[in-house]
Amino acid sequence: MFLNDTIASIATAMTNSGIGIIRVSGPESISIVDKIFVAKNRNKKLADRNTYTAHYGFIYDGEEMVDECVVLLMKAPNSYTKEDVVEIDCHGGVMVMKKVLELVIRNGARPAEPGEFTKRAFLNGRIDLSQAESVMDIIHSKNEFALKSSLKQLRGSLKEEITGLRKNILHEIAFIESALDDPEHISLDGYADNLKVVVTEELKRIEKMLESTDNGRILKEGIKTAIIGKPNAGKSTLLNSILGEERAIVTEIAGTTRDTLEEAVSIHGIPLNIIDTAGIRSTEDVVEKIGVNKAKEMAKDADLVLYVIDASKELDEDDKNIMELLKEKKVIALMNKMDLDTVISKEDIRVFSDMAVVEISAKHNDGMQELYDLLKDMFFDGNFSFNDEIYITNMRHKTALLNAKDNLLQVLTSIENEMPEDFYSIDLMAAYEELGYIIGESLGEDLVNEIFSSFCMGK
Repeated sequence: MFLNDTIASIATAMTNSGIGIIRVSGPESISIVDKIFVAKNRNKKLADRNTYTAHYGFIYDGEEMVDECVVLLMKAPNSYTKEDVVEIDCHGGVMVMKKVLELVIRNGARPAEPGEFTKRAFLNGRIDLSQAESVMDIIHSKNEFALKSSLKQLRGSLKEEITGLRKNILHEIAFIESALDDPEHISLDGYADNLKVVVTEELKRIEKMLESTDNGRILKEGIKTAIIGKPNAGKSTLLNSILGEERAIVTEIAGTTRDTLEEAVSIHGIPLNIIDTAGIRSTEDVVEKIGVNKAKEMAKDADLVLYVIDASKELDEDDKNIMELLKEKKVIALMNKMDLDTVISKEDIRVFSDMAVVEISAKHNDGMQELYDLLKDMFFDGNFSFNDEIYITNMRHKTALLNAKDNLLQVLTSIENEMPEDFYSIDLMAAYEELGYIIGESLGEDLVNEIFSSFCMGK
């Protein structure tokens, strides 16, 4: 790929729709479109028109009219890629879009690679790498919170924080190097104590971002929620009630569910990835035992557990084992089948565990609003909260922050051991480089290509 090429791609979905967009970017984009576009008033070429203007007309293949369209003109450097960009808004038929794209390519453009428009925006300095990655996060957002977080990153919140950290670190590196080069005029007496204060403050800022990674993952992927309980407690009925459709098979036969069933749902805007699991009980059935073990694994890995209890039956050894399994987990116990004659109370459950308890009838949707309200309270008031802080949702960013943290901790160790100042400089520079990976100032070409190859076509 070369920045002096002119690239083109269909930027909308390859399906029949009202409008389809063909995006063209590069030094020849305007002249290429001028070869196939005729404005209705015919008095000017696109090259002679002002930027940020829209022009109604027709696309022609020689003498044959291909489609009626509106052409949007964005001249460099005031465009997404900082190059000349032309977008052809034609009718959204697949054949029409392909025909227009073929004409653009035939007249001098080449097909764009996945993510190449955003890659050019990055290489041309319009956005940093964290902002580029947020573009795809916005496209793939599964909930309102993930969208807000991605939009905040696109506006440069992470870039601003990382740039500030690097600026402070670079200042210290420059001071050390200057002092080592000119000891007669720049003294390092007492400098270690001052550096310790700076590094400690930098570590606090990095720690704050690292603490957001769990919430960041939840914002991006949703809360991993496992429905756990004994066979025939009503787990599959609960899943169907939450989804509002008959998604899981429900029978009176205990142990019907042998494998996990996963569904995504949003409750009060809270994203849940719900996993219905096999009933947990002591069993000699080989197949059922596999399902039980898998259910236990799901409970262990879940962010939230919905523990379904049949309130019409006494608690037994299997219940005690399940409660023991769920210790240290975020759990809501659901006393199900409250429409039947019940034999246990909330107090019976709290004898074994202090988990939150809600009385429901999944079959008749009774008590479900109380469950949803509790989920909302847990999300907004507990560990799962969304505010205007920066959330780290990208594993690459997390790794770089962890490495930078280790480098800064090494600086503190060197200060404690009264090492020479050039040792400080080495680890400070390593932290500076690690933080640069996040915004793309320290990345090699191969990694940049790998990141943008995961983007969708036309973006």
